[in-house]
Amino acid sequence: MGQGMVMSGADLAIVDMNKEEAERQAKLIVETFKRDHPDATKVPKVTAHYADVSDPESVEACINEVIAAHGRIDNLVTSAGFTENFEATAYPIDRMRKLWAVNVDGTYLFATAVARHLMGRKAPGSMVFIGSMSGAIVNVPQPQAPYNSAKAAVRHLAASLAVEWAHAGIRVNCISPGYMLTALTQKILDDNPDLKRQWISLIPQGHMGKPEDLMGPVTFLLSDASSYVTGADLRVDGGYTVT
Repeated sequence: MGQGMVMSGADLAIVDMNKEEAERQAKLIVETFKRDHPDATKVPKVTAHYADVSDPESVEACINEVIAAHGRIDNLVTSAGFTENFEATAYPIDRMRKLWAVNVDGTYLFATAVARHLMGRKAPGSMVFIGSMSGAIVNVPQPQAPYNSAKAAVRHLAASLAVEWAHAGIRVNCISPGYMLTALTQKILDDNPDLKRQWISLIPQGHMGKPEDLMGPVTFLLSDASSYVTGADLRVDGGYTVT
């Protein structure tokens, strides 16, 4: 997603709990841009920052650091999240609270901090929350009720903030990916080939998505091409939730 933004001409601030990984990704994005655009007169500025998205003080410190590095924030993509597979009757409450703190609280804290910044500047902006198709359907066979409900909260939070902030010219939309073949997902499926077969059997397009499949949707929702789109939930799931 960051590559898609940079390819479209944006500067980028990457935020992660693992700042070393964020720095590695920032360097990789810049190197990829230079390789693909050898004649470019301007190389996008890509910086790396630390934040614990569940901690209000850490979020505020990160926002201030990004503004200091870039001068302003125009758009936001919230993508921090994790899932765990527990039967609901056995799910430890402290783990559920941590899951909600990252998936829901983190989205809310970054969105409201950036909204205050935009409103203070009287500037429009666009936000994209990364939800999940799990916020609209129940995945099978894995038990993940707390994750599903957290992603439903993210989706409805986007819709609610879209209405609340429309007067300020701030658009808020949600992207709900289906099963995406990330490095982490690949490792899980390598250990559970039957699970992979079951997932793919339920996807009308017959294959899992790639992270690159999110580049276009994110770029569209952050750009003026979607200036009349707010409060929407864009499913990127190969047709999974259609059937």
